[in-house]
Amino acid sequence: MAAREESTVTRAGQCADMTPSLVARLRAGDNGAGTLLEQLYRQPMLRFCWGYLGRAEDAEDMVQEIFYKVLASAEVPDNFRAWLYRIARNVCLNALRSRGRRRDALVLPSDSRIAGDTTGDLTRLVKAEFRSRIGHLLAALPAEQREALRLRYVEGLSRAEIAYVLELPEAAVKTRLFEGLKKLREHTSLLDDH
Repeated sequence: MAAREESTVTRAGQCADMTPSLVARLRAGDNGAGTLLEQLYRQPMLRFCWGYLGRAEDAEDMVQEIFYKVLASAEVPDNFRAWLYRIARNVCLNALRSRGRRRDALVLPSDSRIAGDTTGDLTRLVKAEFRSRIGHLLAALPAEQREALRLRYVEGLSRAEIAYVLELPEAAVKTRLFEGLKKLREHTSLLDDH
């Protein structure tokens, strides 16, 4: 891989323009392209799938299925990241349908786990309690608002990307985000003891 490509890869959202070429290189047998694709998207996909399915093992299985679908696709769109999340959402929803229940109400996972050696026990406890409060408040939101908030604030997708993933007009996404945030702001319990 060219040094220029390596230096531009800092996170999945910043390199969507080169992802279709990575997929093409992987299909052509370039193992390095597969490694880079995994580094860019594996953790976000695991987090996203875990948020739907609630079990790490199930999320692992779904990520494998997602990457299989990507590689099996005849064409890779320019907006790879939004397309990948749409595939992931559909794979997870299909898995939930086959299970017969939906697990959206779980506390959202986060990439920003606090390292034990850099944070004290009391700080970790307070942050865990705060995350738990937010998780309970999110669980009380309608599924449509919760899903839009996850895509925006956990996964970092733009409103246009969320609209693509959810197959909705961007105005509907904006409304779901606004209403969900409004309901969260109404809860003073987020401010208690902080």
